[in-house]
Amino acid sequence: MTTRMCGVGDNVVDRYLHAGLMYPGGSAANVAVHSRRLGATAGYLGVLGDDEAAAHVLKALLAEDVDVTRVRHRAEPNSFADVTLDDEGNRFFGTFQPPVTRIELEDRDLAYLSGCDWVHTGHSSFTVSEVPKMHAVTAVAYDFSYQGLDVAAPVLPFVTAAMFSRADDTEAECLGLVEEVRGLGPDTVVVTRGTRGSIVWRRGELVVQPAVPARAVDTLGAGDAYFAALMCGLSDGLALPDATARAAAYAAAVCEHFGAFGHPTAISDSRKEAAR
Repeated sequence: MTTRMCGVGDNVVDRYLHAGLMYPGGSAANVAVHSRRLGATAGYLGVLGDDEAAAHVLKALLAEDVDVTRVRHRAEPNSFADVTLDDEGNRFFGTFQPPVTRIELEDRDLAYLSGCDWVHTGHSSFTVSEVPKMHAVTAVAYDFSYQGLDVAAPVLPFVTAAMFSRADDTEAECLGLVEEVRGLGPDTVVVTRGTRGSIVWRRGELVVQPAVPARAVDTLGAGDAYFAALMCGLSDGLALPDATARAAAYAAAVCEHFGAFGHPTAISDSRKEAAR
């Protein structure tokens, strides 16, 4: 049976001003696209604006065969983030315009999500208040990124799979985080560590996964790609070591291309002016 998932929350255009290009992105949209590429049936539930950026995000989602029937369209600028890269492909964010309208789930949304095996959302999606609603109808995978337990603890009882980013922490510190998080509700805890690999605990089993070498040009979206591959692998019945190995390889391959999942287009003249 094909895995069904939905990304709930953020989309953006990532603007590479030095190149004059913008790429569709946003964690919820990224995970939906990568899940679809990995064989899942994927949907995206979020808010799109009414400008060229929004039109480009929608075009990319449709090109990737992501279901957008639960997308809201609002008369407002689409969210964007300015991105710079260093010589090793590490991405850094500059100006960020958050979405004006935040997601409030309706009965029809929850009915749609109830047909999914899992949903993905996270700190950048501004959906914390909606997580208990999602949890009531399906499994919730939540990306806390660099947030601490002071922020995460109230959310964790409603989360099935929790992901944290800790590129600068020692392995011992990451294992300590896993130990704390797993006692608060999730049955899967993921700690990504950049070039140091990842640590995944699931239902009593622990895997320390090395990173897969890559000719990295852009690390943007690598964590989302990893999480999508891991969750799809587990949903498809892969053993944990196999799922983590596949996720690491998939994320490494994503780092060898620009943008979270490709689809570049020129930044519009109006957005170039706004950036100056």
